[in-house]
Amino acid sequence: MLLFIQTSLPPDILSWSQQLPSWLWNISIVVITIIIGLVIKFIVTRLFKYYARQEGDYSLFRSMVFHLGVPLSYFIPLVMLNLAIPLLRLQASFHRPLEHIFGIALSLSFASVLISAIKVFEDYVYHVYSLDKTDNLKERKVRTQLQFIRKLLIAVIIFVTIALILLSFKSLREIGTGLLTGVGVGGIIIGFAAQNSLGNLLAGFQIAFTQPIRIDDVLVAEGEWGRVEDITLTYVVMRLWDQRRLILPINYFIQKPFQNWTRISAEIVGSVFLYLDYNTPVNDLRLEFERLMQATPLWDQRVKALQITDSKEHTIEIRMLVSARNSSEAFDLRCYIRENMVNYVQRNHPNSLPKFRTEISGFVSQTKPDIPNTNI
Repeated sequence: MLLFIQTSLPPDILSWSQQLPSWLWNISIVVITIIIGLVIKFIVTRLFKYYARQEGDYSLFRSMVFHLGVPLSYFIPLVMLNLAIPLLRLQASFHRPLEHIFGIALSLSFASVLISAIKVFEDYVYHVYSLDKTDNLKERKVRTQLQFIRKLLIAVIIFVTIALILLSFKSLREIGTGLLTGVGVGGIIIGFAAQNSLGNLLAGFQIAFTQPIRIDDVLVAEGEWGRVEDITLTYVVMRLWDQRRLILPINYFIQKPFQNWTRISAEIVGSVFLYLDYNTPVNDLRLEFERLMQATPLWDQRVKALQITDSKEHTIEIRMLVSARNSSEAFDLRCYIRENMVNYVQRNHPNSLPKFRTEISGFVSQTKPDIPNTNI
């Protein structure tokens, strides 16, 4: 093959190459092929950037440049080097190891290109299914499945790449053939040792496709309120309201109860309670409550109600129901109603604030009788 390629070169180049020392010729071939590969990568990148400038906020070409730029810087030169190996003047004993080394490097770089291509596809799906909507149930469902599938595909690519590299060594292939006889017993042992991890992995599959939780869902778990920030193959990350992170094993959401406030829709109903005196003019409070609800954009025009829901020994319980488009707006709306209703009661009906009443009856005055002064 080497003779065929060299004889297929132009006569001038062939005669010139034969005059060079082998080491200089080999270095020249390596340098030239690397330069050609980098030039090809540069041209491809410039074309992508040119088309990216003509697009809006999202650009598929911009995403390709961002994710594929570095992997292509290794992959294209390695492809060119693999093509140029027959041109090198090496002894036959060096060709095989060199091809093996370049093959391993090419496998690693190709795996990185595949992983980056998956990230490009993920960016495209994230653009199509954006979360910048009031009702983003479908978008969160797609993103949850995509995130799990992406991580699974990356794990498979890494596993297959490592397996191919190891199997490229003849000694390891022979060892692997001998180990096949012990796969059954070894599989049972590994299964017992890693049953928790396997359980989490199976739970991840179940969550990805049955979806009791999704990315950006609002959950209450372990007494904490937060949003689902990330779903991995083995655990779930919740971003709590105070920016802490709660890490839970993924099978937690299969085995234990929890609250999902956005399972069907992000819309939610909240409640505000006031405890006031029995002489409170409820109708006046109801009018003020309705005025406040109409004045705020936080209310989604669905639910508003003010009712006396309980009467205690010294106070009555007034519950105000409010609805909002999502839990964050519901929290702000509840705070808004609570603050303004308390201010209204303080300003207009201060006698309605809770008070204790005590009636004292049968009180007899115990006064000392006048005692005449006998010292006069």
